[in-house]
Amino acid sequence: MTDQRPIPLSAETILSVLISFDTTSSRSNLPIIEWIESYLASQEVFFVRYPGGDNGKWNLHAIIGPQTAGGIAFAGHVDCVPVDGQDWSSDPFVLREENGLLYGRGAADMKGYVACMLAAIPDFKAMELPKPVHLLFTCDEEITCDGARSLIADIRRADLLPELCIVGEPTMMSPVIAHKGRFAVRVRLTGKPGHSSLPEGGRNALHAMGRAIALCADEADRFAREGRRIEGFTPPYTTMQVGLASGGSILNIIPEHAQFDVEWRNVPGDEGAEEFEKLKETLAPLDKDLKKDNPEGGISYLQLVDLPPLALPMDHPLTDLTCQITGRNTTGMVSYGTEAGIYQRGGMNSIVCGPGDIAQAHRPDEFVAREQLERCEKALRDFARRVSGTA
Repeated sequence: MTDQRPIPLSAETILSVLISFDTTSSRSNLPIIEWIESYLASQEVFFVRYPGGDNGKWNLHAIIGPQTAGGIAFAGHVDCVPVDGQDWSSDPFVLREENGLLYGRGAADMKGYVACMLAAIPDFKAMELPKPVHLLFTCDEEITCDGARSLIADIRRADLLPELCIVGEPTMMSPVIAHKGRFAVRVRLTGKPGHSSLPEGGRNALHAMGRAIALCADEADRFAREGRRIEGFTPPYTTMQVGLASGGSILNIIPEHAQFDVEWRNVPGDEGAEEFEKLKETLAPLDKDLKKDNPEGGISYLQLVDLPPLALPMDHPLTDLTCQITGRNTTGMVSYGTEAGIYQRGGMNSIVCGPGDIAQAHRPDEFVAREQLERCEKALRDFARRVSGTA
């Protein structure tokens, strides 16, 4: 059945529609994608829908102006984090305005930016652009960022790669030229069960996990003491932590299974995949011990997240252009990750700049200020004019 929600034109009214879709990452995003397609069709904008990687997940690529590579892309994800267990003052999926603040799940992260992208389309079309404006809408940013990874591959295959990209995560419309990457792995340890009174007859997976976690903690300390340092990040070095751990059944049975999740937040220059290989080498003796007289034992690994860092040079033309358009004299670096690192490695020079405050992301009563949306709309139009040479 076709969604009957209206097709509004202002960023605020578009935002009210976007927020009305529960796009928690565990759900299919097809309903919101279909609504955006209806909006694009109403504006006679060319678009292509691509599979997002998981069943029920989709990406969109829209183009205003020449259907060619080059030009500039505005990129936003449409998924959001859950509201379960959060104490909201009102329905998180109904936009609420109070004193110039617009409340709702995803208002800041990052449906406010997506609303500005859509609201700017009539002005983009009126510019008769000599270079294209690309709009990228992705899934699963909040869990794996695989949506962006799939979309950039599809765009490259179609030979429609933009030259520049503005990722609109909330930065209070201040340019962010660098962020840390994130690499996460699940480490699974398999021992050999037995009665706890006969420890030599088994292989204790929990004991092995404890030793493995201690080695991870040692490596985290090493990063802090002597790791690569890039001033501007907080903290200015790669961090590493074990965040989840489980194992065992009852106390008098030698635990056969245990697992833990470990992540790196790596500064540019440190590669998550390389640190992962170092960890496997470090844990190799534990793997060997678990396999002793136990053919089914050992350590296995499941990669959970691979989000590369972003590093746009300070003297890059996109940095200068973004500072000019936003009126900012300085740029920033952040320790959280975005899709910009994926886009940069895919061949698009990328920067992060969007409406709202990252402090609002994932919180109850999340909001974006109406004034931030107004500034964002103006900036998007300015980017399109400047990059396309119509200014």
